[in-house]
Amino acid sequence: MLDIQTFDAVRGGNVLYKALAHPLAAERVAVLAERLRDRGPVALFDPEGVAAALLTLYPSLPVTSLFVQDVRHVGAIRAGLVAEPLLDLAASGARTVLLAGFDARRPLALLRDLLPETIEVLSLDELRLPEERLTNPKRYLDPLNFAMNFAFFRDAAGLSTRVVTANYWAGYGAKSVRFCLRLFGAAGEVLANWEQAAPAGAGGIVFDSREIRARFGLGEFTGQLFIHAIGVAGHDIVKYAVDTIGEGAEQSLSCTHDANAWPSDRYAGLPAPRPDERVLLWVQNSHGSPIPAGSLALDRMGREAPVMLDEPIGSFASRAIDVAELLPGLRWPEQVEFRSGRHVVRPRYEVIRGGRTRIAHVNVERADLQPDPGIPALSNALGRGFLLPLPILPRNDYRSIVLPTPMAETESDLPLRIDLFDSEGRSLGQHFLGCLPRDHATAVDLEEMLPSGALADLGGHAELVYDFRDGGSANGWLHALMRYETRDGSHAAETSFGAHIFNTLMTYKGEPQSYSGPPPGLSTRLFLKLGDEQRASFAHLIYSASAPWKPRSQTALILHDGEGEVLAEEALSIACSGSALVRPDRVFGPDLLNKAGSRGYVLIRDTTCRLFGYHGLIDPRGRFSLDHMFGF
Repeated sequence: MLDIQTFDAVRGGNVLYKALAHPLAAERVAVLAERLRDRGPVALFDPEGVAAALLTLYPSLPVTSLFVQDVRHVGAIRAGLVAEPLLDLAASGARTVLLAGFDARRPLALLRDLLPETIEVLSLDELRLPEERLTNPKRYLDPLNFAMNFAFFRDAAGLSTRVVTANYWAGYGAKSVRFCLRLFGAAGEVLANWEQAAPAGAGGIVFDSREIRARFGLGEFTGQLFIHAIGVAGHDIVKYAVDTIGEGAEQSLSCTHDANAWPSDRYAGLPAPRPDERVLLWVQNSHGSPIPAGSLALDRMGREAPVMLDEPIGSFASRAIDVAELLPGLRWPEQVEFRSGRHVVRPRYEVIRGGRTRIAHVNVERADLQPDPGIPALSNALGRGFLLPLPILPRNDYRSIVLPTPMAETESDLPLRIDLFDSEGRSLGQHFLGCLPRDHATAVDLEEMLPSGALADLGGHAELVYDFRDGGSANGWLHALMRYETRDGSHAAETSFGAHIFNTLMTYKGEPQSYSGPPPGLSTRLFLKLGDEQRASFAHLIYSASAPWKPRSQTALILHDGEGEVLAEEALSIACSGSALVRPDRVFGPDLLNKAGSRGYVLIRDTTCRLFGYHGLIDPRGRFSLDHMFGF
């Protein structure tokens, strides 16, 4: 496992990790490693405790000794090296000292004065990105310097991909945002590098695999697109939606969203295949060093008998692992746990059935969560507490299925109930699922829980909540996989998400969350892409409330064109605990949508409550996609 600290719920992301993992930094490490091999022995001076992250990400660095400044750390082992006191560095025999830090002008000068002239002194500033690639050149480890992400990107076998987002940084004061992009092929080779300016305002942004393939004269490819946004403000994560679109005889259509940007030890929410399906887990190396053979494994959730992938995966390379290759005989609704060793950011998986494919993602399985005794004892002020809202699509056309997924390494049980609501927020009943064990295989078809004829045309929604009537524990990281199928079985889509506390005045450990600022999170800012002449976009908006809140939402649907100009605005009122299906083509009409263009979008805004939403595309032939929305 890579010995790197990437993210935690208190401090957020580790900027040093992102600085070291940047593809340009990886290139510079290769140059530095070659230079150090000719100047050994090499000592590493590690004043801030980053040796493990540096050397585990880049084992090619020929470091043979480690020195520290804090007397408490002398004798500690980092990356297999025993820490020695800095006082002994001059007499250590090292010919080169690498200071493990950025913006190191002052400590470099101090070392230079204290060490013999025969010892060369360098720092991690050797890995710095060029100043024109930095939002804040004065402070290298400013989070805004590393607003970056990876996207699954493919143009092959009749399938193309389209990454869609908006210049939401403009709303936080950014004046001139641009993207530096790099396309990696399946073997990790660089297929293309380019820059692209964002609109001056809060306009839409599209990276289309077909256009990029034609622009650079590429053949078919399946790999990853690295996106680095420069000149940003407010957010240091690149959020996006990505559509997989089949053309001609290829009838696939699916969508997923931004990668997590932080590697995890384990991922969960990977479904086993049905007898007529293949499930492929796409492993995409997020780092500039190969993943050694035996570092990745799959396990039947709850079995604790992981099966390793006995082959390496190259730097920035992509490899599809057939679940049946490592775990033959597993069948839906059994679940698979992916042990990634922190080598990849949130992986995608692909389900192939009946000649069609759909893409979704697994989720981070938390290693830092323990059962929280405060959740069963939550006060009435927080009502039903944590809940996971999920759509029930119109029953005349679709089946809606939910599979609860353990999402923490210590999670041994899931005490759960499903609450059902129509579009006007009226209760359609509650169904206790029991205290499910970690290794459960319980997929719930909501069809079996609903009254006859209910939700036939408009649909509604369900909420997965904790229910402790038979005991059990909870950690607040409640997740589920939601699968939707057309009645004739010709097409399906799936997504997954986790629970929050929604729309309460009182707070609990950072809940309710907001898209910006501290809790309580009582506002909505959701991004809804537009369709095209072949496919219409839609959103299923849910007004969940853990406790009673305002009777109806005061929601605005704001249509923007590709440059961020507002073209029209329509009001929408959703009942508390209700939902609404929104089709921009029906709300605004074809003329306005044509004016908005291919980069246009709808901003769903509400300052009175927090809505949650799912979005997708649908075409006249019954193909559809579905994933949860992102906000900013």
